[in-house]
Amino acid sequence: MVNYWLTIIKEGISMTNEFLERQIINEIIQKWAICRDTGNWEKFRSLWHDDGYMAATMFQGPIDEFIDQAKASHQSGLSVQHIMGGSSVDINGNRAAAQTRATIGQRAKIHNILCDVVCTIRFCDLFEKRNNQWGLVWRKGIYEKDRLDPVDNTESVSLDADLLAKFPEGYRYLAYLQSTNGLTVKKDMPGLNGPEVEAVYAKIESWIS
Repeated sequence: MVNYWLTIIKEGISMTNEFLERQIINEIIQKWAICRDTGNWEKFRSLWHDDGYMAATMFQGPIDEFIDQAKASHQSGLSVQHIMGGSSVDINGNRAAAQTRATIGQRAKIHNILCDVVCTIRFCDLFEKRNNQWGLVWRKGIYEKDRLDPVDNTESVSLDADLLAKFPEGYRYLAYLQSTNGLTVKKDMPGLNGPEVEAVYAKIESWIS
């Protein structure tokens, strides 16, 4: 009987610890968006380990270089908001992986017409616990769909069809807005299907196996 209750207690402690670990990881995911969008770069940097790697439409590389570019975009007035949805978190020892539903909203002028682009995305994150602290190691988005609308619905904007066709379906309007505002956009980010998204899934599986 004693062994039975010891087992129950140990299982309860284990479940509590895992719940707390998940809460910490979820808090990092949520803070990422708030700190990124408000330009709180010091706190944003604290969410990452030193070798963190960020892959987005307009940047792929070390986290410190990402912050430098994000600062410049922020200061130039290129408005962006990240609305984070639910997350699925898998933990294996000191490593974890998460997928999070999110919406990216970006506002800027396109051919002198103020426009909003809304993009549905899944952020794929790899975390590691080092020196008893969880931190982001890698983030890449899976771009599912997007749309573009003039802020003033009495206006219309004519897009360059050739330029638009250069970008994948999942983020072509976001890429169009970013490219016409001086950013260099990567043209092979993962979408709903294809080798790019399969590579992301394989990296997640390898990380937590």
